This record gives sequence, structure tokens and C-alpha cells, in this order.
Amino acid sequence: MATAKKATKAAKKAPAKKAAVKKVAAKKAPAKKVAAKKVAAKKVVAKKAPAKKAAKSKVARKPNAAFMKPLTPVGPLAAVIGAAPLPRTEATSKIWAYIKKNKLQDSVNRRNINADDKLKVLFGGKTQVSMFDLTKFVSKNLK
Repeated sequence: MATAKKATKAAKKAPAKKAAVKKVAAKKAPAKKVAAKKVAAKKVVAKKAPAKKAAKSKVARKPNAAFMKPLTPVGPLAAVIGAAPLPRTEATSKIWAYIKKNKLQDSVNRRNINADDKLKVLFGGKTQVSMFDLTKFVSKNLK
């Protein structure tokens, strides 16, 4: 009787092991499919990229007309960069050239501009101004 019980236990255990092996194999199979899908997705992206580059090269970028419109510097700004009409971008470039030529940029905090006699009038009497405030003062003195 004892041998019969052992035989039935062995028979019961054997299918259980096979089922566990099937589960592991079943889990591995979808992982391979997912990897195959990722590779396919990468190939699709690679094919789309050249089409986008071709579309971008056809359209030429136009400069904004508002920045290129000649404006006349007035008051203290005219004393720094001259009174001839010029676009806003060139006015800013000329102010920066003046600042760098006269070494007016703060040596410790490079974002600040130290005002000399001409720039102090432009900055409304302030001795030091942030470079981000510079455009505000330029806009007030361009007509």
C-alpha cells in the first residue's frame, strides 16, 4: 500500500512540474514579441525622420518686420548710439558695443551694467541696471 501511495504521489507531482515549465515558457514568449514590436517601432521612426527634414528645408524663415523697421533714437539714447534711424536689433547691438568698449559690465555679476555719465541719463539716474532692463530703456527712447 505504501508503494501505491508513492506511485500516485509521483504521478501527481510529474504533471505539476510540467505545468510549471509551460508557464515559464509561456511568459518568455510574449517578451520576445514585445522586443520585436520595439524594433519595428524604431524602424518606423527612422523612416519618418527624413520626410520631416525635407519639409523644413522647403519653407524659408522670414525675419519679423517689426524688428527690422528703422526707428529713430531720441534723447539720451541718441547721445550713445547716434541719431540715425536704425532697427531695434542694431540699436541693442550698438549699446552692447559701447558697454564692452568702455568696460561697463560689472566684473562680479556679469548681468549688471554699471552706468557712466551718458548711460546714467539713459537709465533714469540709476548707477547700475540689469541687462534684462536694458531693452526697457532702449524701447522708451526709440521713436
